[in-house]
Amino acid sequence: MNIFTSIRQNSIGLGIFAVMTAGLIALTHQFTEQTIQDNIVEAQLSAFNEILPPERYDNNLAEDTVMLPANPLLGSSEPVKAYVARNDGDVEALIFETVAPGGYNGNLDLLVAIDRNSVVTGARVISHKETPGLGDKVDLQKSSWILSFSGKSFENTSMQAWNVKKDGGEFDQFTGATITPRAVVRAVKNTLIYFNENKDALLSR
Repeated sequence: MNIFTSIRQNSIGLGIFAVMTAGLIALTHQFTEQTIQDNIVEAQLSAFNEILPPERYDNNLAEDTVMLPANPLLGSSEPVKAYVARNDGDVEALIFETVAPGGYNGNLDLLVAIDRNSVVTGARVISHKETPGLGDKVDLQKSSWILSFSGKSFENTSMQAWNVKKDGGEFDQFTGATITPRAVVRAVKNTLIYFNENKDALLSR
């Protein structure tokens, strides 16, 4: 009987310990989940403000979003999210989560901001698998190349000019790496084409 009593007491003790541990984990998750989410939103807004000046909008970009149907111009077979920047209720610009297929080591994920006048206010590569020292120069932390899209439109840059210099355009390629910048230029250009083709609907949201 002493053995069974000991086993039962140990089982009860382990059960209480398990309940307390689970409760502690649940409380920790509850208190840290909001902090984690706040940090994600803060990082997101920081990225947005790099490509669209914050004085140009007065709404919460993280919450004012729209899911766009899959479209080859946006580089994805899945719906694409866009963030709507408003000023006094009017759409001032959109920031697209677009994809650049065909990088040297796969797809690249981009943010592309386009204002209501069809001008690219900025672009950033937010995810890639490019080779360090070569294709990774599309990353702002590696070079300033991505800044060359700021202020570009089809009004001041012809369709042919939206290519790397090797293809007769005006955008630099990287020494030993043409495929990746070519893919990014094409993606930004296609996003701008998509915006122009759907401009009325996008600006009326």
